[in-house]
Amino acid sequence: MKTEAQAKPFSPRQRYLLMTLGVLITAVGVYFFKFPNNFSTGGVSGISLILGRLLPSAALTPSTFVLIINSLLLIVGFIFLGHGFAFSTVYCSLLLSVSLNVMEYLFPITAPLTSQPFLELCFAVLLPAFGSAILFHLDASSGGTDIIAMIVRKYTSMNIGSALMVADALITVAALICFGVEAGLFSILGLLMKSVLVDYVTDSFRMKKCFQIITTHPQPIVDFITNTLHRGATLEDVYGAYQHECRTMIITVLNRSQALMLRRFIHETDPKSFMVITASTEIIGKGFLAS
Repeated sequence: MKTEAQAKPFSPRQRYLLMTLGVLITAVGVYFFKFPNNFSTGGVSGISLILGRLLPSAALTPSTFVLIINSLLLIVGFIFLGHGFAFSTVYCSLLLSVSLNVMEYLFPITAPLTSQPFLELCFAVLLPAFGSAILFHLDASSGGTDIIAMIVRKYTSMNIGSALMVADALITVAALICFGVEAGLFSILGLLMKSVLVDYVTDSFRMKKCFQIITTHPQPIVDFITNTLHRGATLEDVYGAYQHECRTMIITVLNRSQALMLRRFIHETDPKSFMVITASTEIIGKGFLAS
């Protein structure tokens, strides 16, 4: 017996609200923590920070360079990617550029917020990583070097991840030359932290719980899964090697909140059941990732 339930996708309004939240979180990390400390961990913000130092001007601040570079990359994206160029990328890219300039106007900063550079590095890396993870979860991005990656992916067979990592590393080394050893070493540390944090936070968003429940009373559990949690379940007849009893195994995959609800329900209604719960970030099939 098998029942299925389709996961409800985000509505367009929810999707753009979440994209806006992700971009604003990224902008806060970049403007308040990365720019004042000269932390250049790659990407457009890193290039803009270096250009702001090489071309000092009251009008050409790092935030302004972000707007200029992102605008140029969007034009290039439209030229080379055409109708395949995602509107969400345009929206997030422009919103990030505008947000940085608005923050610069409303909250002008000439020095770091604190005297603890490592503390500020943590926020400079964590906030953009968290914001980027939200966008990745929605199949969106804030543009920048991602646009170049999309173009290279379309026209070549180059390993995009390796190419972007090399580019980020070169930008970070340039920060060591432009801003001195201390800022450069912090930037290198930040690049390493970013590469780990983005993957970790992205996996956290995609984390699902896979249940294998062995019970003699499957129907109440199946009804709770399908009717209350609106998820699917698969049933299998199993035979216990120790007690030599026939039982039913229920297999289902849930998100974290649903997993807590199911555990609580089983503990209250069928405490003698046996559960194996595993975590996974790759669930492919109806209601989850497309196969």
